[in-house]
Amino acid sequence: MTEEISGVIFGVWFLIGAALVFWMQAGFAMVEAGFTRAKNTGNILMKNLMDFCIGTVVFILIGFSLLLGEDVLGFIGKPGFDIFTSYKDFDWSNFVFNLVFCATTATIVSGAMAERTKFISYCVYSGVISALIYPIEAHWIWGGGWLSQIGFHDFAGSCAIHMVGGISALVGAAILGPRIGKFTKDKNGKITKVNAIPGHNITIGALGVFILWLGWYGFNGAAAKSVEQLGSIFVTTTIAPALATVVCMIFTWLKYGKPDVSMCLNASLAGLVAITAGCDVTDALGAIIIGSVAGLLVCFGVWFLDNVLRVDDPVGAVAVHMMNGIWGTIAVGLFATNSAPGYSIADSKGNELVGLFYGGGFKLLGLQLTGFVSVAAWTVVTITIVFLVIKATLGLRVSEEEEIVGLDPTEHGLPSAYAGFAIMDVSGDVMDVNENTDLGSSEYATAPQAKKDAAVPVVNATTPASASGIHKVVIISKLTKYDKLRKAMNDLGVTGMTVTQVMGCGIQKGSGEKYRGAEVDATLLPKVKVEVIGGNIPVEKVIETAKKCLYTGHIGDGKIFVYDVRHVVKVRTGEEDLAALKDVE
Repeated sequence: MTEEISGVIFGVWFLIGAALVFWMQAGFAMVEAGFTRAKNTGNILMKNLMDFCIGTVVFILIGFSLLLGEDVLGFIGKPGFDIFTSYKDFDWSNFVFNLVFCATTATIVSGAMAERTKFISYCVYSGVISALIYPIEAHWIWGGGWLSQIGFHDFAGSCAIHMVGGISALVGAAILGPRIGKFTKDKNGKITKVNAIPGHNITIGALGVFILWLGWYGFNGAAAKSVEQLGSIFVTTTIAPALATVVCMIFTWLKYGKPDVSMCLNASLAGLVAITAGCDVTDALGAIIIGSVAGLLVCFGVWFLDNVLRVDDPVGAVAVHMMNGIWGTIAVGLFATNSAPGYSIADSKGNELVGLFYGGGFKLLGLQLTGFVSVAAWTVVTITIVFLVIKATLGLRVSEEEEIVGLDPTEHGLPSAYAGFAIMDVSGDVMDVNENTDLGSSEYATAPQAKKDAAVPVVNATTPASASGIHKVVIISKLTKYDKLRKAMNDLGVTGMTVTQVMGCGIQKGSGEKYRGAEVDATLLPKVKVEVIGGNIPVEKVIETAKKCLYTGHIGDGKIFVYDVRHVVKVRTGEEDLAALKDVE
């Protein structure tokens, strides 16, 4: 009776774990959207949605049977349609659980190929990996195939899911080529600089990481056979990402002078990926070491792709999933210990195997390396063929014009994923005070006129005698000065302003800020453009008030342009010129 109750409980937990893994799709969507630019957000969300939906269709048709069907020569499961012909006796739980795993494999690729991939081409790839590539190699590991027969161990998918998804991401990103502006080239085409392209919403990216971390407890723990084993899995699944994040924070702090937010978020995921294969056979010490290495490996991976391979991976999917998937697979051969509850690694003869650092010699490590090499080879060959065929037929990459405009409007007819919101980049003050900008006086009242004019230049395009007596004053300023400027204009009696977010460049020297280890190009900085139309208020007062608000004593405080306005019409009343500017009835 006790065993029956225990079986029911863990059967329910198995399905809850599957639901948690499904919830990870939301995490991947948030991470990828947050780490890319706003103009492609809808495209990212659509791809993550379709990964699961298309994956479900093809998994029903062929994927599930190839994975868990009757073993054929250790290579594939026997194709079948039990879900249609024998639904009463169908393995419903295993279907759902393996389906969400399959969808995870496909969705890993989305981030690395973000911002420049044709949507239809991505859908085709997603279907192929869910139908063929993942089910066959997963059969080798979990479906009774040849790797499971020799003793290869991958409890929850460092190899079968994350490495496969990461390799696919690398191949896809390499064939696609980098995003426009990612690399600076000289006249000979040689890359001379790696440019950072910061994600538009780190908040959403962080939310995605927390969602993924929560889902990972189901990802790793769903297949646990006892409460003790489940508890141990939860411990290792907590320790590894935490240590990875701390190590990454320290490393980026030391290397770049500041702890890198996006890199640390990736490090959390890297630690989770690395512990996934051995979460059930590792102790706390092993999890600490595995996580610590993962924290360094993700930093190395991002640098290696940018500076050696010259492959553009917007979200760091290759560093997180491929490199740490490989590391996690190998780590089983180093840190597997039979002190873990429910330990069950054995070779084909039933002999127990433990990791190298726990006295087990090289046998288990050799098996893990065999599994890594064979699955990696399978993935590289098959996914390369898939991408090359897609490239030759449908085309893989959007046009330059579509990439510049963004995939939301060009691929989906979506003007913006943030309709109704003004997205303001508050990083406008990333410039350091330096010898090129310092004017030697920070107080407007005491600064000589020459310094005021240098800090906030005024360009006057008006004529001596404007027919209407109305002027337009255009003020370009730092985002941080907007609120002060708005209040000052209101106090002056200005009745209306038009405000636009713009990008500007000047002679200021950049501060060398880093994003994911690459320098942010500071030649173009976010600014705010304020347009004021005035007639009753002397234009000189508007200019002087604006200069006083914007002045800090450095070149780049802002610019002011003054133009004549020939004619003004208020549409509602038909009033013209000065009368049209009044907000009273």
